[in-house]
Amino acid sequence: MDVKSFIKAARLRTLPLSVSGIIVGSFLGHFEYLNSPDVFSCCFGCPSIFQSEIFWLAILTTIGFQVLSNFANDYGDGIKGSDKNRTGEARMVSSGAITPKQMKRAMIVTTIITLIIAILLIYVSFGSENFGYSILFFLLGIASITAAIKYTVGNSAYGYSGFGDVFVFIFFGLLSVVGSYFLFTKSINFTIFLPAISIGLLSTAVLNLNNLRDREEDKKNNKNTLVVKLGTEKAKKYHYCLIFGSLISALTFVFLTFESVYQFVFLMAFIPLIKNVKTVSENKIPAELDKELKKVALSTFLFAILFGITNTFF
Repeated sequence: MDVKSFIKAARLRTLPLSVSGIIVGSFLGHFEYLNSPDVFSCCFGCPSIFQSEIFWLAILTTIGFQVLSNFANDYGDGIKGSDKNRTGEARMVSSGAITPKQMKRAMIVTTIITLIIAILLIYVSFGSENFGYSILFFLLGIASITAAIKYTVGNSAYGYSGFGDVFVFIFFGLLSVVGSYFLFTKSINFTIFLPAISIGLLSTAVLNLNNLRDREEDKKNNKNTLVVKLGTEKAKKYHYCLIFGSLISALTFVFLTFESVYQFVFLMAFIPLIKNVKTVSENKIPAELDKELKKVALSTFLFAILFGITNTFF
């Protein structure tokens, strides 16, 4: 077994994007928890979020889901032949570096490890006194695993019927941010949905870029992504809406919770995102969009860090 091939299949460059929602939800949830009447805390949110077991277990759980999703995507597209002429980094199953049987085994192992971490996260957060919440989050974990696998695996893979955008928005945005916030607070504030929408839209923008890049090959392989259904020009307009929609949602949160001008520092992350909009609008060669994927993913990660810090520490 070639460990390097499995590391490539895990697609480590996707991990910063996957944890962006956890960062935002955890920062805001931890801040809310420390400011509750029955909790004493010193300045700057001590004990630090980085000393929180909930935070790190949530990060590890999300990484597990993302790696599982990447393995499943590699496996599903590989056995269907969708990756034969793809642009960008090579896929391990389609290239023969990993056999379908080996990848399926890796998916099973990853699922088991992730479930164990998720159960530990649920116990640390809810203990034994919130059994209802524990069951709910366990079911959400099962749903996340199912969604990760069913993206490209099976005859009813939703990534082949244009629903990938919906699932990315829900699981990377709403569930990630609101779920991690709830782990700390055991409650939901409606304003938390605004940054959740921002992360969800930016994560969907990364998927949309990927699908814009692969549109021709996806069309040949009957992978009916939303881009294939919309066509290039409409998909570009959809991309603009995702980027600017995320900006509007984040600004709305700041205006509703305004306490300091520092809360607007997150706008720095939108400088490369606005440039990305210009690049996409001018693009004529889909393969050139590959380098934009990393830019948008890292900009989302930067947004999560800046938004989390400036809306809690200042």
